[in-house]
Amino acid sequence: MQTKDILLELRTNKKLTQEELAQKLFVTRQAVSRWESGETTPNTETLKMLSKIFGVSINTILGSPLKLTCQCCGMPLDNNSISRETDGTFNEEYCKWCYAEGKFVYSNIEELMNFLTEHMSNENFPPEQARAYFSEFLPKLKHWNKD
Repeated sequence: MQTKDILLELRTNKKLTQEELAQKLFVTRQAVSRWESGETTPNTETLKMLSKIFGVSINTILGSPLKLTCQCCGMPLDNNSISRETDGTFNEEYCKWCYAEGKFVYSNIEELMNFLTEHMSNENFPPEQARAYFSEFLPKLKHWNKD
């Protein structure tokens, strides 16, 4: 789906007119119309406001061009698992379980590794194998990578 189609769908699902959305964004109704026709695309600041109004990530508005993963634990991210900042905007780098209310949940990599090993291991992925995997994988993520 293209951005123009996504914006139209999000607006109509919220039962907003172009005029009502324009007022919330401090733009003209014509600007909203141009976005929905594909003539133009909202700027970065407007995309942030749209994200907050519609409760979806900027990537969703742009047609999900990137596959996001939590840069703390490596979990794939979608609109239901992406963390939010204290002002309600999405933080597309972390899941809501690693970053909540503007703070990181895990104070060190060992704490996260213990949690993941306990909760992700099973008969096909025993704790020793899980720990070895996470020991190699987690340090490559942005949050833990010190290089």
